[in-house]
Amino acid sequence: MIKLYGTPPTRALRAMWLLNELDLPHEIIPVDLTAGEQMTPEFLALNPGAKLPVLVDGDMVVSESAAIQLYLADKYGERFPGGGLIPDTVEDRARMYQWLFFLMTEIEAPLWRIALHSFVYETEEQSATEAALAKRDAARMIPVLEQHMQGRDYLVGDALTVADFNAAFTLDWAREEALLDDAPALSAFLDRMYARPKAPVTIAAAFAALQA
Repeated sequence: MIKLYGTPPTRALRAMWLLNELDLPHEIIPVDLTAGEQMTPEFLALNPGAKLPVLVDGDMVVSESAAIQLYLADKYGERFPGGGLIPDTVEDRARMYQWLFFLMTEIEAPLWRIALHSFVYETEEQSATEAALAKRDAARMIPVLEQHMQGRDYLVGDALTVADFNAAFTLDWAREEALLDDAPALSAFLDRMYARPKAPVTIAAAFAALQA
């Protein structure tokens, strides 16, 4: 059985979403970051970077949430109703990769910097200035994707791809930082994605469950 190390609200949500959509039997293995479980020899043997998520599928071990999404779609995509989640043509695959990398580098990277300087780093290491600059950087890139999504249901072509599931989690994170207030097309896309029957919990719902 597939094993996924990591739980909401971490980036494990990206992998969980694909596992759900592909209807793949799997086991979720929590890793308590606050207790330092990511630094145990057992976990470091899976991911020397000590980061979540990590997926184990037989002898295959994959870290990095976007890579896990692509792996699952590539290996099990035929299980997805109506399509394989990875475009057939080299041109559309290039467009999918373009938006995947855009999401990870231009939007998620500054969102992670905000988190680092808001609650991840020790208090003495946090910088309100750095958090503000990171939010500015993300805010500058949101309109690029907003413009692209005008009149579109999907990031690439006329069917769901890995890019859409990656975007949904990333934009949910952006919404938590109030970065979608002036992005109606992205907000509508996000609502459609999380209305899917097999969508995971939102980041806000995951944090609320932790605090309950």
